[in-house]
Amino acid sequence: MEKLIADLKKQIVEALNLKHLKPEDIGDDEPLFVEGLGLDSIDALELIVLLQQQYNIKISNPQEGPKIFKSVKTIAAYITAHQTA
Repeated sequence: MEKLIADLKKQIVEALNLKHLKPEDIGDDEPLFVEGLGLDSIDALELIVLLQQQYNIKISNPQEGPKIFKSVKTIAAYITAHQTA
């Protein structure tokens, strides 16, 4: 899971064009939206696309979004639980 978390941080920085951040600046449990990194709804859409393209994962229930995208660690846990070969 550590490698997945590190990969996700790098992919988030690249996909969201967060030039002011390095992947190692993002805490595993740091909130991604509002008080944490300050991501917004457009960024959420980019994260959904990232999961689909990189990990072949579709989020079937939009209500789960806030729980899944709470932090890098929660995204990694969701990927681990739902990834198909």
